[in-house]
Amino acid sequence: MATANPYWGAPRIHGELVKLGMEISERTVSRLMPKHRKPPSQTWKAFLNNHVPGLVSVDFFTVPTARFRVLFVFVVLAQHRRRVVHFNVTEHPTAAWTAQQILKAFPEDTAPRYLIRDRDQIYGECSRNRLRDLGTTEVLTAPQSPWQNPFAERLAGSIRREAWITSSCWERGICNES
Repeated sequence: MATANPYWGAPRIHGELVKLGMEISERTVSRLMPKHRKPPSQTWKAFLNNHVPGLVSVDFFTVPTARFRVLFVFVVLAQHRRRVVHFNVTEHPTAAWTAQQILKAFPEDTAPRYLIRDRDQIYGECSRNRLRDLGTTEVLTAPQSPWQNPFAERLAGSIRREAWITSSCWERGICNES
């Protein structure tokens, strides 16, 4: 009965068997139902290891300045060598600006196969269209999971710390001009 009706669960099958006059518990029915095994999917770590040559990460993060301005930094990081491919800074990011930065990061035929990004709304429809035109598949990280994009998150922390030190140093006038 379970193979003939794959959408029926144990309660439904138990009810049908009771209608037919069979005395059996629902627990026995659920224990005897065939188990549908799905093929195992690869883990996140396995995905990263398998696709690292064609994988880049993008991230937006903010850097506050000593004069209380907030700058938005967009960074593109190649996973293979953990190399910054492209970055840019703006005070007012838009989806169109983000799409333009993606095009600047991958001129001609250098687009990666996969692009890891978070679920930020700044990656609008035009960014998704540009990536699709480039032949790049977007891989979205789970909500509030910075561990799924660790290299970009670590780079963001380093840049934030360095930018704060540099901007406060310049505004106090104690940095060397070099």
